[in-house]
Amino acid sequence: MAFDAILPDLRPDVVIVVGDVNSTLACALAASKRLISVAHVEAGLRSGDRTMPEEINRLLTDAISDLLFTTSLDANRNLLAEGVAADKMFFVGNVMIDSLLRSLPRAIRPAILDTLRLQERQFAVVTLHRPSNVDRREDATTVLDVLEPVQEHLPIIFPMHPRSRQMFERHGLGPRLACMRGLHLVDPLGYLEFLYLLDRARLVLTDSGGVQEETTLLGVPCLTLRPNTERPITIIEGTNRLVGLDQAAVIAAVNDILADRWSPGRRPDLWDGQAAGRIVEVILERCAK
Repeated sequence: MAFDAILPDLRPDVVIVVGDVNSTLACALAASKRLISVAHVEAGLRSGDRTMPEEINRLLTDAISDLLFTTSLDANRNLLAEGVAADKMFFVGNVMIDSLLRSLPRAIRPAILDTLRLQERQFAVVTLHRPSNVDRREDATTVLDVLEPVQEHLPIIFPMHPRSRQMFERHGLGPRLACMRGLHLVDPLGYLEFLYLLDRARLVLTDSGGVQEETTLLGVPCLTLRPNTERPITIIEGTNRLVGLDQAAVIAAVNDILADRWSPGRRPDLWDGQAAGRIVEVILERCAK
């Protein structure tokens, strides 16, 4: 509603929305209803899981967008299967990779590494925030069952999302977390600090789509604690493997990583730091018409 209220004064030629959060869909709706062109960056990503709020946001945003910018060709195929016209789609690469490549030289070493006296490739990183992993006590307990044997072999740094911390505390799992001596909880990190951790980790365990992409670019092994992903290119070409919350699958994958039996993957096409420039070129051309 707040965004809609300023559109008459702004009178934009196009509204650019990014990703799959609630504000992505809200701003796309507001613009579309005022007959303003909508450009969706990261269009066409699909997990096939409509229990995820993000999946609903992706589907609806793409349905009302006029320009759809994709990060990989499988996203184009998803859109074509949904009846989107081919002339509305543009495979441009990944703007998040633009950010990563520009920021990597400025990454900041987090204090936790010095506190624990850890060097490169001597630790794992965990991120968890999805409701399917933390909202129910049963699921949160299973997460700890998965992490427990890993932290016995490799120190884990866990920048804990405030919502995740709240849920673990609500479930009464604080004492168990405290007993896991190899699991080190830290407050959320800034992007440059987190990027430093990712770049130097031996492996990453996550339920984040963005982290799957970042680890693929960095060549760091990634275990995704979900049954599905909207970014299959990170599995096909990258360093990612879906393991869900299957303890045996996680242990087997960790053993493969520690024994150097893990493919380094390859950088997906157009993940070259130039995606934003391609988007600008398309928008300028279309707006000129």
